[in-house]
Amino acid sequence: MVNTTIRNKDPQIMVRLYKALVRPHLEYCVSAWSPHYSKDKELLDRVQRRFTRMINGLGQLSHMERLERLNLWTLEERRNRLDLIEVFKIVRGYTKCKITNQRFLYFG
Repeated sequence: MVNTTIRNKDPQIMVRLYKALVRPHLEYCVSAWSPHYSKDKELLDRVQRRFTRMINGLGQLSHMERLERLNLWTLEERRNRLDLIEVFKIVRGYTKCKITNQRFLYFG
């Protein structure tokens, strides 16, 4: 939809659109279902690859070069970062999860 409705594919505009419209759909409830199979991860990555390819001047670059130029992380890196943040919150007691006998218990 973005590709057909937006004519000015300036990198700054496209990154904002990606962060506002596309990425929330790719990351919805990812902490709960966190894709385990590589085919599921690849499906999500394909959306990001296709979106970054449509930006003016970046279509011929590799996926990692496009992400680097746009200052974006791969979806796998973002999932790992969010997992680490969640573990930090649990250990510090910022969530309703408690650690007892090396197990996580959820109260709430």
